[in-house]
Amino acid sequence: MTAEIIEISRLALHDQVASRLRTMLVEGRIAPGAKLNERELCLQLNVSRTPLREAIKLLAAEGLVDLLPNRGAVAVKLTEADVLNTFEVLAMLEGMSGELAAKRITDEELAEVRALHYEMMACFARRDLSGYYRLNARIHTAINDAAANPVLSNTYRSINARVQSLRFRTNQDEVKWKHAVEEHEQMVQALAARDAQAMRKVLTAHVLRKRDTVLALLRAGEIYPTAKSKSNKTS
Repeated sequence: MTAEIIEISRLALHDQVASRLRTMLVEGRIAPGAKLNERELCLQLNVSRTPLREAIKLLAAEGLVDLLPNRGAVAVKLTEADVLNTFEVLAMLEGMSGELAAKRITDEELAEVRALHYEMMACFARRDLSGYYRLNARIHTAINDAAANPVLSNTYRSINARVQSLRFRTNQDEVKWKHAVEEHEQMVQALAARDAQAMRKVLTAHVLRKRDTVLALLRAGEIYPTAKSKSNKTS
């Protein structure tokens, strides 16, 4: 019994560390391309190296961290080609998820999506970007789950993980954030109407708009600031 309790405790700690580290990566508190300094993170998270390393392995499997020879774990940093290729596939996956969800969603699942949407809108009203994004991600996951296709869900999650931090940054512009909220309202309406084509259309457009915003930010040096762009901001 004691061994079982210790094992459960370890798993719980590992999950907690992974959750906190995931938030730090998504919200850019660990810069893309930065090495994950185990000593600093242990102090910051108040944990030993064992649960931290387990959490890093989990996040590497999710695509948020790259494990590189001679460098160790680094926060994922995507090239422009990576962004184009990833969002191209993601748009198709989200569109398919939306279409299938509209056909298969249960009343209970629809009620949960609506509840999450209202909570997300409250965060938008408070301009709580961190809270908004967490609920936003849960809505997209709930829609994906409602599609009731495990292969689609697993593929979607593995690909979406690599662009989570980029999606987070796309709502830092007020106009684009408002437009994203409008698209989410259209999603809830289409789900409630069981309109499969409308769901595919709005989700595909939603993701491609995110792609365009990410590319614009990337080209402007706003996502991965160069030494030159940093000096321009301080001059």
